[in-house]
Amino acid sequence: MRYILHFAIVLSFLYSGPLMARNPVLLPLPQKYVRTNASFHPKEIAVSSEGKLRSILMEFLEELPVSVQPDSRYKIEVSLVDKLDGIPLNSEEAYQLSVSSRGITIRAVSEQGAYWAIQTLRQLTERQGKRYSIQGCEITDWPAFRIRGFMQDVGRSYISMEELKREIEVLSRYKMNVFHWHLTDDQGWRIEIKKYPKLTEVGAFRDSSEINHFHSNVFDGKPHGGFYTQDDIKEVVDYAAKRHIMIVPEIEMPGHASAAIASYPWLGTTGKQIKVPCNFGVHYNAYNVADPRVIQFQEDVLEEVIALFPSPVIHIGGDELRYNAWKESPMVRNYMKQNKITSPGGLQVFFTNNISNFLASKNRHMMGWNEITGAQVNDYQRDGSGASQQQLAPGTIVHFWKGEPELIKETIEKGYDIVNSYHIYTYLDYDYESIPLQKSYEFNPIPEGLTEAQQSKVFGIGCQMWGEFIPTVESMNKKIYPRLAAYAEVGWTNPSNKDFDRFRNSLNSFIGHWEKLGIQLGEWK
Repeated sequence: MRYILHFAIVLSFLYSGPLMARNPVLLPLPQKYVRTNASFHPKEIAVSSEGKLRSILMEFLEELPVSVQPDSRYKIEVSLVDKLDGIPLNSEEAYQLSVSSRGITIRAVSEQGAYWAIQTLRQLTERQGKRYSIQGCEITDWPAFRIRGFMQDVGRSYISMEELKREIEVLSRYKMNVFHWHLTDDQGWRIEIKKYPKLTEVGAFRDSSEINHFHSNVFDGKPHGGFYTQDDIKEVVDYAAKRHIMIVPEIEMPGHASAAIASYPWLGTTGKQIKVPCNFGVHYNAYNVADPRVIQFQEDVLEEVIALFPSPVIHIGGDELRYNAWKESPMVRNYMKQNKITSPGGLQVFFTNNISNFLASKNRHMMGWNEITGAQVNDYQRDGSGASQQQLAPGTIVHFWKGEPELIKETIEKGYDIVNSYHIYTYLDYDYESIPLQKSYEFNPIPEGLTEAQQSKVFGIGCQMWGEFIPTVESMNKKIYPRLAAYAEVGWTNPSNKDFDRFRNSLNSFIGHWEKLGIQLGEWK
């Protein structure tokens, strides 16, 4: 059925008659949209805007068969204003868009809002050969959540700069504003750190990769590796910034540290040389947080990361830490005794708070998976040692991924902000049987039982493409698309305006754009 609809769309674009009047398909759906009978389709147009706003607008106009003439009676205007009527006070991404037969007006409270308006304008535009028409409308729009993120795990599977940019381009089209770049893990260290060159000389390469499933103990026999130079990082950050997307880097600590320890054995608790692991899953290696040299290493790495990423948020991972390495280390046990720490979970919070304070001294906020609170969400952490009595540092953003949703309320009550990436709804490496398209679409980042004040502490949503079993970009994209579009609407559109049937039908209008980018889609239900 999907391919029949796709064929019909192709035929409509080949049709040589006048442009057909139809309701444009908008994704994500705006908060307030009124269609008018007008349409805008002049051959000449005058542009009223300056600086970056003009650049944003000109990029769009270059896609159309229209010439820019200062004296044209048809005008398009983009302007920034201090306030928009009918918009929530804290919505810096809000915009208003008006399209009539005589002109287009965009008013926004920020350049980012103006950029999102242009993305909506793209979707309002119908093209046939050398002709175009923009449907008349009045739109007032703003996002439901301030963080609408997609995470790409390159620690497990390195992907090219071209593919990273393609993902960022798609995110920008659907008003997702965070690209969460998971740069380090047990199976690979992907970011150049000049003070520690072995991190990429050694840690960025492994001999083989586990295939089929976790604990299969079957390997493909193919060396895998790659990393991004600091110049590469700057290029991607700049590419994203021009599309008003913030890149949040993730540097895993204190677990998921095998690639780093393989590069510098003194980072681990035993000091023994290890290899970069070829098998996936949770490993036992952890940083020796009792060693001042290791703490200095973490700060040195973060110094270089901060210099590369303007993001006010730095993600430190913090998930899936097995306590074995710490329990078996006399140095770590003595360190815990000296600091009156009674459990490994407490030691993790103690370490994490020190990192948080370091980042705060650099005017950055720390973000981490919800184990950083001391929550024992994994069976192997429930060893009878008791939950952490340590308190997480103020200003931390907790990235919820596992555990009962009641943990979100408990975390908010302790004073922390939340990004909800509950794995049973948002993990893109899960197949369509586990997370069908409708389940993705119906995810609500705000669990039941929260007061209005508590709801405001849920900053947004993240969806995650973990890289353990993605042998090709094609296999990865089939899992990402079209579910990514569902998460875009989860993050932007008011839940009361959502409708799965309308959303599912709208996807057919975007197949052509994805295919032009070389993206192969998965089979949705």
